[in-house]
Amino acid sequence: MTRSATRTANVFTRVDPETKEKAEAILNQLGIPMSNAIGMFLKQVVMQRGIPFDMKIPASVPVSIGSMTKEQFDAELQKGMDDISAGRVVPADAVEAEMRSLYGV
Repeated sequence: MTRSATRTANVFTRVDPETKEKAEAILNQLGIPMSNAIGMFLKQVVMQRGIPFDMKIPASVPVSIGSMTKEQFDAELQKGMDDISAGRVVPADAVEAEMRSLYGV
């Protein structure tokens, strides 16, 4: 009985430590070693003949409240007040139900 050795190739990459740690924590919960996850990604690149997910620039970039001027902050508050006045509101129960269904929280 002959055994065939699995051929592998090395891939070296650099990633910021915080991203690596967060990814490892998630992968550990899933029981998937980092090397397997990277292999899965590369197999999907081959199967999809490209990046296996959409790469888009977000329509709007979230703004940190700490980076806003008083005028910008006041304008954002006014937008919220205008939405309330115009009836563009969603009940908190509906938001909570959607969060629960989408994210299990």
